[in-house]
Amino acid sequence: MIKGYDKPRALLLLAAIILGWTLAVPSFVPGASGQATQQQPVRVPQLPPQQPQATPTPARTPDATRLPAGELGPPPKPVNEGSTDKVGDESIVEDDEIVRVTSNLVVVPVSVTDERGEPVQGLKATDFRLEEEGRAQEIAQVGDAEQVPLDIAILFDVSSSISGRFAFEQEAAARFLKQVLKPIDRAAVFAIEGKPRLEQQLASAEIASAKLLQIPAPTKSTPTAFYDSTITAARYLAQNAPGRHRRVIIVISDGDDNFSERVKAGEVEDARALNRGEKLPAGANARQQATHRKAIIEVQREVQRADAVFYSINPSGGGLSLNARGTRAQEGMQQLAASTGGTSFTPQQLEELDDIFRRIAAELRAQYLLQYYSNSDAPNGKFLNIRVRTPTRADARVRARNGYYVKK
Repeated sequence: MIKGYDKPRALLLLAAIILGWTLAVPSFVPGASGQATQQQPVRVPQLPPQQPQATPTPARTPDATRLPAGELGPPPKPVNEGSTDKVGDESIVEDDEIVRVTSNLVVVPVSVTDERGEPVQGLKATDFRLEEEGRAQEIAQVGDAEQVPLDIAILFDVSSSISGRFAFEQEAAARFLKQVLKPIDRAAVFAIEGKPRLEQQLASAEIASAKLLQIPAPTKSTPTAFYDSTITAARYLAQNAPGRHRRVIIVISDGDDNFSERVKAGEVEDARALNRGEKLPAGANARQQATHRKAIIEVQREVQRADAVFYSINPSGGGLSLNARGTRAQEGMQQLAASTGGTSFTPQQLEELDDIFRRIAAELRAQYLLQYYSNSDAPNGKFLNIRVRTPTRADARVRARNGYYVKK
């Protein structure tokens, strides 16, 4: 036994030492690696009530989070690729561009002439009244014809029925092309004979007029496929002339068709009977008239579908009224012109050709291009009637197409 050892006091001193050591040294907890790491305060967030777990939403990109129409807000505006106005990542589309998307823009070439046949110029949108299916339309703009390219299909009759005037008509038509066509304009040349023949594709005035002068005059009796040739020209313009261009068909012919697929069978049968000295059966003339009327309606439909204006020049002059065939042919060309906003000319003398071509050129340069947005819900391919007037100029003569086929 150690001398002077006091057991209770020794125990008390040992307890005090242990207590002091505990308070002075920080506590330790095991780390993830199994070694001791200093314990940090833990922040406990205030969580909302438990909800079902949802699929995480990806981060928003300029095109990835547009809402469908009718869901949680208005639909986004369509992007206008030509616009340079932007807010953040979104392109701004002007109001008129939205209208173009949802409406059908209709352009109506209109010729306005006075009592002498001269163009009336200087009219404004407020001077016109335009109706579609009897409902007045608001004219959005009047385009400048001089700023819109012109594509012309000129059809030259090379059948034997006009051989005596061939060279003069050739030269007058060539002069017309050089006079009316600007560098941005083009012309195609077709020959009318037994079958449609494309002599020159759309080209400049120099190329088209040169090709026109190279067409040889007929040297033997040849048939005339007027209907087929006009339909071929209309479809050619529809396929090769851009939609923003003005399209024009000019025909130099008497229009007397005896060989188009639409009338050939009956015409050939009747011609053979007459050559044999036989009389045509009763009702043959009425059958012919009905066949030709049907063919003209089909031609008219194709020209209107091509959005083309039809002009005709009948070099037969006073001779066209000497027989029923000539009268019927001229009436058919007049119908095509009236339905598309053009004119049908019947010069009494060859010398009038240059003046007629001058009038056509003046009309084409002075056309008013009335533009409006149709909200019609008519189906694609439906024909809608239109009518154009000039209430402020009651003395003026207005020519415009009588309708158009809906294209959506």
